[in-house]
Amino acid sequence: MTTQSREQAATFGQVFAVREFRVLFGSFALLVTGDSVKMLALSVLVYAQTGSPGLSAAAYMAGWLPYVFGGLFLLNLADRIPPRLLMIVGELVRVVVCLLIAFAGLPIWALLALVLVSGVFTPVFMAARSAMMPEVLPGDAFVLGRSVLGVTSAGSQIAGMAVGGAFIALTGPENALVVTAAMALLSALLLRLGLPYRPARGGAGGSLAVNKRLFADRKVRGLLLAQWLPVMFLAGAEAMLVPYLGSKAGLVLGIAAGGMAVGEFVVGRFLAPPTRERLSRPLAVLMGLPWLVFAAQPGIVVAAVCAGLAAACLAYTLGLQRAFLDAVPEQVRGQAFGLQNTGLMTGQAVGAALVGGVGEVTAPHLAIALAGAVGMVVALLSVRPSRAR
Repeated sequence: MTTQSREQAATFGQVFAVREFRVLFGSFALLVTGDSVKMLALSVLVYAQTGSPGLSAAAYMAGWLPYVFGGLFLLNLADRIPPRLLMIVGELVRVVVCLLIAFAGLPIWALLALVLVSGVFTPVFMAARSAMMPEVLPGDAFVLGRSVLGVTSAGSQIAGMAVGGAFIALTGPENALVVTAAMALLSALLLRLGLPYRPARGGAGGSLAVNKRLFADRKVRGLLLAQWLPVMFLAGAEAMLVPYLGSKAGLVLGIAAGGMAVGEFVVGRFLAPPTRERLSRPLAVLMGLPWLVFAAQPGIVVAAVCAGLAAACLAYTLGLQRAFLDAVPEQVRGQAFGLQNTGLMTGQAVGAALVGGVGEVTAPHLAIALAGAVGMVVALLSVRPSRAR
């Protein structure tokens, strides 16, 4: 592919014309929607049996807690096993886990242990999916495909909460988990029938060793930190919306998800590749600016607008995707994308804890404003736009 053709922005028509992407798109929508239903149903099920808000919250987050372990020690599997097989296994694991939670009559400790153990492999399954994207969408089409999946993620999370809430209210949490199992089974069939066989990329050593080599590469390390650090403070600010707004926080968080979808769509679709790459740093810095308004303790309307604007700027990461893809050796591409996802998940948890600690000793609105200010400084220092080769 020539340099000139890579500088041309892709279109949605070109992206959706690729059959393999349509399969990945449909499978991803089912995955995110089903996981949203599962986390909500599990949380309700645990609370119904124990009456403990703490255990209910732990159940809601249990699927994400083992992400770091899997990201450190298992990611090499994403390059050593054929990607279609790995993704299908991931969906079938979700089917079994959901049905066991719903009907096996396990005690609470066993339910949480089951979710934790199965969650260890989640980063591997997600890495296989992410690494296939540049194989089916070359050049700028890969970035637009990532944009489409970003929009899909936001919409599917909202849909999952709505579907999960409806099924839980009408039929109970057990039947809501059956819905997730059915979505996972449908996704497995879609992947098996819709994707051709692709061999494993091979890998290049143990997971921890490859992670160290990737992070030792100055360019790869810089691009990883540019995607992790600003998002960490965005997540910290959003985590403080619940203590700041109480029961109204759900509405504001929903608007933030909508803002993220709009930002991904606009930046991915309407900005040419060189422009997208040049604007990555300004957008990352602007992501922290709306949170400064919280120093004045705004009402829910202004808070919602600020949260939506901040989340829209999260699209700055699209301007870093091609450079990251070019910087990573192809034989460990699955592990590299898995490391990227693991750092994002871990960073968001760390950000929520840090900003939450500040909120404990000051006030929620001041912690949100401080998260915005620190996030702007971090973005200015860490995000350095680089043109893809």
